[in-house]
Amino acid sequence: MSKILIVDDDVIITDLMKALLTMEGHQPFTVNNSLEAVDVADSVKPDLITLDLMMPGLTGFELCELLHQDPRFANIPIMMISARDDPESKEKALQAGAKAYLTKPFGVEELTQYISDLTGS
Repeated sequence: MSKILIVDDDVIITDLMKALLTMEGHQPFTVNNSLEAVDVADSVKPDLITLDLMMPGLTGFELCELLHQDPRFANIPIMMISARDDPESKEKALQAGAKAYLTKPFGVEELTQYISDLTGS
């Protein structure tokens, strides 16, 4: 069972992902405000962080870079999840430190495969 921090400003998305990941045997935590993500990540110590790109406050790119540069989180894989399906966004996410990029809408199997690949579970 992996601890997964889900960061997305859309409550419907975080609730759906939380339900899905719970059914898959993971322990999800949700944050709907990118500015709270660092504090929650510090207290939860997740095995994986998923970030939406388009959020108020810190964007997913900015938050990914911040987390990736912080020694407390540098080894935690980050998966970007976004409706943006352009090569520039994918490249920018990888440059910010993301290990994977998943485009919305996504399938359950696709999400669980990415999680398995990134967490080893």
